[in-house]
Amino acid sequence: MGGRVCREEAKEEKRRGPGREDSLMSADKIRRFTKQSGHNVLSLARRGLKDAPGELWELLELEKLNLSLNNLKALPPQMALLSNLLVLNLWGNQLGSLPAEIGQLRRLRVLFVYRNRLTEVPEELGACTQLEVLSLANNQLSSLPASLSNLTKLRKLNLSHNLMTHLPGCIYSMKALVFLDLSCNRLENVAENIQALLELKILIMEGNHLHSLPRGLCFLTRLELLNLDFNYIRDLPEVFPRDALDLSIVSPKILAFCIFPL
Repeated sequence: MGGRVCREEAKEEKRRGPGREDSLMSADKIRRFTKQSGHNVLSLARRGLKDAPGELWELLELEKLNLSLNNLKALPPQMALLSNLLVLNLWGNQLGSLPAEIGQLRRLRVLFVYRNRLTEVPEELGACTQLEVLSLANNQLSSLPASLSNLTKLRKLNLSHNLMTHLPGCIYSMKALVFLDLSCNRLENVAENIQALLELKILIMEGNHLHSLPRGLCFLTRLELLNLDFNYIRDLPEVFPRDALDLSIVSPKILAFCIFPL
């Protein structure tokens, strides 16, 4: 009798085939990687992934996800299911774009997408209004969508090593910024609106095509570091001191002001 029951169960299992149950077991296997840092943290960095495992999107409890240093070329819309994510690390992949569904990660505070192949940023990212840190460095971006002006809690923004010829207008609305890296782009000028970023402490614009500076920089009284190395600057606004080593009349907190015209 017992043997017959076992045979019937085996037949039933065969009829069901690989489905939800197998998928859940795979998801459980992935969960094992979270135990080292806590059940809400998962790192799949440096695993040679070409695609994110489908079971990953079942881990709805995840708060921190690291997919860096893989070979990912795209992310599926299912990433929107991870609505509890606070930190998403995607650096060092081959992503050509981000899915529009990233805008549904409303709790996201930190997003790293540097060293990828992005040519644009989805406007839906502007819905991630809790973002505090955003790195899009080392991509192929020439602009940012106006919707990013909604990121009013953003404190650190890295746009270095891209293809920008002007400062995207949305940045002037990010009034909580304390760190802004625009180095190694193709910036030719900076608008007077820069004075709106009153919380800014570090501004890096080295390695661009700047010929002049806006007077608005003088209103950034909390600025501690201003790096303008390797530009084409020949003159300063009248309100700037002519001695680049003495900035006391602009702000006593400024630690560095480097002008090395090429």
